[in-house]
Amino acid sequence: MEIRNFVYILVFIASFGLLFRNLFRVYKYLKTGRDENRFENTGERILNVIKIAFGQTKLLRDKTAGAVHFLLFWGFVFFLFAVFESIIQGFYSPFSLEFSGPVFGIITVTQDIFGILVFLAVITALYRRFVRKIKRLQGDKAEKIDASIILILILFVVVTMFGQNASSIALSGFNTAEYELRPISLSISSLLFSGTENSAYLYYEIFWWLHIIVIFTFMNYLPYSKHFHVFTSIPNVYFGKTGNNKYALKPIDLEDESIEQFGAADIEHLTWKQILDGFSCTECGRCTDACPAASTGKALSPKRIIEQIRKRTEHKAPLIIAGLEEDGITDKTLVHDYITQDELWACTTCMACVQECPITIEHVDSIVEMRRNLTLMESSFPPELNSVFKNMETNFTPWAFNKNDRADWAEGLNIKTMAQDPDCEYLFWVGCAGSFDARYQKVSVAFSKIMQKAGIDFRILGVEEKCNGDTARRLGNEYLAQMLIQENVETLNKYKVKKIVTACPHCFNSLKNEYSQFGGNFEVIHHSEMIEKLLNQGKIKISDKSIKNKVTFHDSCYLGRYNDIYDAPRQSLMNVNGLELIEMDRNRDKGFCCGAGGGRMFMEETEGTRINENRAKEALDTGADTIAAACPFCMTMMSDGVKSFDKSDEVAVKDIAEIVLDNLK
Repeated sequence: MEIRNFVYILVFIASFGLLFRNLFRVYKYLKTGRDENRFENTGERILNVIKIAFGQTKLLRDKTAGAVHFLLFWGFVFFLFAVFESIIQGFYSPFSLEFSGPVFGIITVTQDIFGILVFLAVITALYRRFVRKIKRLQGDKAEKIDASIILILILFVVVTMFGQNASSIALSGFNTAEYELRPISLSISSLLFSGTENSAYLYYEIFWWLHIIVIFTFMNYLPYSKHFHVFTSIPNVYFGKTGNNKYALKPIDLEDESIEQFGAADIEHLTWKQILDGFSCTECGRCTDACPAASTGKALSPKRIIEQIRKRTEHKAPLIIAGLEEDGITDKTLVHDYITQDELWACTTCMACVQECPITIEHVDSIVEMRRNLTLMESSFPPELNSVFKNMETNFTPWAFNKNDRADWAEGLNIKTMAQDPDCEYLFWVGCAGSFDARYQKVSVAFSKIMQKAGIDFRILGVEEKCNGDTARRLGNEYLAQMLIQENVETLNKYKVKKIVTACPHCFNSLKNEYSQFGGNFEVIHHSEMIEKLLNQGKIKISDKSIKNKVTFHDSCYLGRYNDIYDAPRQSLMNVNGLELIEMDRNRDKGFCCGAGGGRMFMEETEGTRINENRAKEALDTGADTIAAACPFCMTMMSDGVKSFDKSDEVAVKDIAEIVLDNLK
């Protein structure tokens, strides 16, 4: 064995020993979290990895940054062949992948091409971060140093790879193997090593060692870097939520008397997947860039939430594993000392952060878990929520309305309740806003008239309907939410309800995706879906009279991002003769929240600028004379936003049901 091989073996053992030690360290950190089953739906998980991790579909939502990362990712995939070849050569110097025949040609030419592309991608990344200074990429000093180290190491990987290939070609008399295709390396070799064939071996040895040392340094630096996602991103994507109701919150087993902690006060109360999120975060800032709270000057930064979970884990997990107590560490908690209440209560649960995250980090679930701790364990929540919770307990609605007045909006419409006659096709779930809010009562009336015109056989629950529990649940009051949900499920099952239609996306999401957790299994559709269906079937017909009306549609987060319903409301509007639909810049799955979700509807907005005004301005800037909505919360927030700009006399805010009803034959 040559001295070269002996030295290499020592370096190899040390490098991979350190790497596996660090990987095992992080694995033990994950074990400090609560158990959670993320091993079901294997087929869907594999498809997610193919699409999101390898296809980079989420990253490519941002074309420039996505293209840069796409090249870096796939460049490294192809570089793995070169890395593998170099690693084996450390044990056996003559080793080469030439034995693969024509495949060797594919490997070598892709390495050459992607080598140049990765080189350019790194230069672009450095330019965007340090010259253009893209806002979401500007972290603290440590983050900038970390990013610089990683990008420079990647640059060295490429340079040393080309140096190794070019000197190898020179060593062979500027001849390549039978299937070897390295046009760029060949050009570099001719340019740099022409006339120096005698020293080519020395150059090859230098570049080979540099390449190996850079690779081993890179892989061992990663566990201490934000770029640890090189190891964790694919597993994180694989273990992401699956199924049609993947955004449903997980229930707490309130009947389990052994549970001493509700929600998460510290890392041991989070699940292993939520801790893995912390170690997978790339700190790219896409989540914070899309966050309505962060965009309007609130304390919340979804990126920081996940960063702090990792930071707290690194501080506390070693002590948990060792069974040690230490002042200043165990006396602190994730909530309060690392993440403030103001950050947690600023969240609108709009899912924009989750939508934009390229590796499927689940920010909202972690935020709600920490809210649950604040509400159920500490009774620490914004003071205005006291009346909201009390009203839900006594009136079964967030507002102080008499529960016996819930069906007053339907007077004179000849609408039967389930108690009067349960034999029907659909239950119309009206919701609290549709029952009590004076403005949204008009939407309940409009949609009821549409169904009556179409001959739909429907009923309402009337006074038997209670708040769906969405607001209480996302405010962390799981006890109150489950009480409301279970009572509603009992009522619905009593009447053997099979199909439900509702105009409220929050009711829709709860009934469709979360009631099944408590024995409520129903076919649930949103009123925009039913209106589109009725128009397509010809059961309702639009008037031949053409109107001149410019409309922009505001996407509800709970209808769009939560349930992927974007086309139905738009198609309903586009059926109206003469109506011109103008899209806002942020639309569909890039739509901007109205600011009312996650219980924010009932909290004061005192920090930064108002979210609804930000969105209303965007709507007004389209020049539309009508803002269409498909959600009671959105309607309220958009109406208030338009009012703040003194445009109420010029621009109307209407539900799609009202627009369609006004234009029926």
